Amino acid sequence: MRLHVIDGTFELFRAHFSKRPGQTSPEGQDVKATVGVISAVLSLLDDKFEQATHLAVAFDNPIESFRNDLFYGYKTGEGMDPVLTDQFEIVEEAVRACGVTVWSMDRWEADDALATAAVRFKDQVDQVRIMTPDKDLGQVVDGDRVVQVDRIRSKVINESGVLDRNGVAPMSIPDWLALVGDTADGIPGVPGFGAKTASTLLRRYGTVDLIPENPEQWDVKVRGAAKLGATLARMREEVALYRELAVLVTDVPLTESLDDLCWHGAPRDAFEAVTARLGGVRYQPRQWL
Repeated sequence: MRLHVIDGTFELFRAHFSKRPGQTSPEGQDVKATVGVISAVLSLLDDKFEQATHLAVAFDNPIESFRNDLFYGYKTGEGMDPVLTDQFEIVEEAVRACGVTVWSMDRWEADDALATAAVRFKDQVDQVRIMTPDKDLGQVVDGDRVVQVDRIRSKVINESGVLDRNGVAPMSIPDWLALVGDTADGIPGVPGFGAKTASTLLRRYGTVDLIPENPEQWDVKVRGAAKLGATLARMREEVALYRELAVLVTDVPLTESLDDLCWHGAPRDAFEAVTARLGGVRYQPRQWL
């Protein structure tokens, strides 16, 4: 048995910017992204390869989280297209109307919910499949037991896949992001540190804390080591903060048991009501409650 946990915010953005035809509700609201998310969820349930039986979808609602209290530069919803933010509520309602559990995150982020589910349930299922290509989720990938699925590229990323993609093991992903930065989340990174340099050092030392202060003591070859070492020494406090921002929370108080995540079908009345508000959808659930 597999558990599928889906990054709903990623799917909402992906559907919004996709080439799929636009859609407007009878009330005139742009609902293209919401309809796209419903289609993604229902198509997953119909996917014979994925064999989805237990699943949940996590959303950021709002974009801000506890990390904004830690760092002023962390990502916010400022400047986001209102067409997207106006769908935050209806997309959650629509996914629930598909009979699927929704985790709506406010203090925490959707990625924290996905990480929590992966850690909590991985010993109860054959595999946890995290449905997002986001690099930060690589930190909870565990062998072939917890994997990421990039549906855009039809690619499954297991532990060796994380190493191939980022050049480091899952445990070093927060340190790698602290050095390289993550523009999507507003983590600046350290000037001069590219992906190759960061991975070279972290493959050797594991964490930023164990990288020697004196670059002359580095026993791996890094171009421009003297300058990089001086920059890192000057920014140790900032890097510690960036790493804290990149570490995903794995104890979000999700109330559902694994049994609660089993999909039994969509409640017909709720589904038909929400899809009427959306102006109709192409995909229909294969099973009704």
